[in-house]
Amino acid sequence: MELLLDFLHSIHPLPDELREQLACILRRKSFRRKEFLLRAGHVSRCIYFIEEGLVRCFYMLGDKDISAWFMKEGDVVVSVNSFFGQVKSAESIQALEDTIVHYISYDELEALYKTFLSFNVNGRKLLTHYYRLSEQRAISMRSMKARDRYGYLLSHQPELLQRVPRKFLASYLGLTEATLSNIPSKKSPLTIKR
Repeated sequence: MELLLDFLHSIHPLPDELREQLACILRRKSFRRKEFLLRAGHVSRCIYFIEEGLVRCFYMLGDKDISAWFMKEGDVVVSVNSFFGQVKSAESIQALEDTIVHYISYDELEALYKTFLSFNVNGRKLLTHYYRLSEQRAISMRSMKARDRYGYLLSHQPELLQRVPRKFLASYLGLTEATLSNIPSKKSPLTIKR
């Protein structure tokens, strides 16, 4: 939990009273590999911080499983539309490794925002950070060729090549597994997890 509190403090200083309140309400939970943090069709009631492990967000397009993003240690995990709108989620969030998180509920977060107005700065800065990452990914997916999308992943998130199964990486990059298999041998000595 100290890792999360220090992380939040690094974004914007946490007053001692807020830090104490967070320490009281934050809960810790473990998810085993393949276990779901959220299933499509359910409302996202919690926001998570990953202490250890790796998760992916995906949605179904017909019978295709499309990976939207991956989050690892030190990342905040949330289904943005479902959590902040308190509506049913179109996406699922699943642990790709045994994962340990700290979390709070939507109602608890809203109460903290009302009680500690300065905590809204933390929330805004976090949302801005993740929105920018999402926008960068969207632009790369629309404007880059397959090899360049892979190169972007290699330069910005190389650890995913070792930790994420090939089929999930391929769907994340908008490629077939066969196309993805042909790229690494030309671009990188890294091997992709099968």
